[in-house]
Amino acid sequence: MASPRMQEFSARIRANRAANPNGNDVMASRASMEAEMAKLGLPDDIEREDLVVAGRPARWTRIPGGRSDRALLYLHGGAYVRGSLDTHAELMARLARATGMGVLGLDYRLAPEHPYPAALTDAVAAYRWLLDTGLAPREILIGGDSAGGGLAAATLLALREAELPQPAGAVLFSPWTDLSGSGDSVKSRAEADPMVNAASLAVMARHYLGDAAAETPGASPLFGHFEGIAPLLIQVGDAEVLLDDAVRLHERAAAAGVDSSLRVFDGAFHVFQAIPALPEAAEALADVTRFCRRVIGD
Repeated sequence: MASPRMQEFSARIRANRAANPNGNDVMASRASMEAEMAKLGLPDDIEREDLVVAGRPARWTRIPGGRSDRALLYLHGGAYVRGSLDTHAELMARLARATGMGVLGLDYRLAPEHPYPAALTDAVAAYRWLLDTGLAPREILIGGDSAGGGLAAATLLALREAELPQPAGAVLFSPWTDLSGSGDSVKSRAEADPMVNAASLAVMARHYLGDAAAETPGASPLFGHFEGIAPLLIQVGDAEVLLDDAVRLHERAAAAGVDSSLRVFDGAFHVFQAIPALPEAAEALADVTRFCRRVIGD
């Protein structure tokens, strides 16, 4: 059963969505997300370093005494049209603390100004950049939430196609893996989901896809082939219209022989990991810690 805090936040999110019906206005949506996520703040001891990675703004987030010989490349969510290094600053800080490694956030190009494959191109280039710094693939994780989770999965497929080595693993929070919207949960969880709805997803998908088909694996990794990709840790809430995006990805990856772990959180909404007040968020990051230790070592 969802925690009381999860239930409370779900109600607040639902009320906020009802009061702000213009979520499909890209510019307004970007500004709203920046304002809301800025309220979370950052711990005083977090170290941040802004830099340029493969031509894109990026940011290292580290904890004092953290390991500099390991990295988590993090791809923020926002339906490919919003989100930034600032909207996900707090989550990246907690990920740095959970893993003990530097988290490299990437400000990949957004749609509709830069449709597919711009974001994927940027993500692959950032991974190449990490390799060029001297990090071994076994010392790198890739992570992301929502669109960023789908982008992380697509990056694994693109690395395999480019004959580049896979990272040690990938952490996917509520990944958006099917831009065609074919999952049963798009309908079955429509009333339960306080945050995301199918109509809005369809609009954002069109912004990102441009002229590409929705089933293109680089945009919708669910339709790709998973043989040979890195181990996966997938987390999702069961009150999400994107539940089946996560479940089907796990099932297809596991069927292809991938080391894939799926955890479905009872009553959880989309990317609940981003809310530090939730006990489920702490559980989720504890899972990330264990996964990191298993695939990359202490």
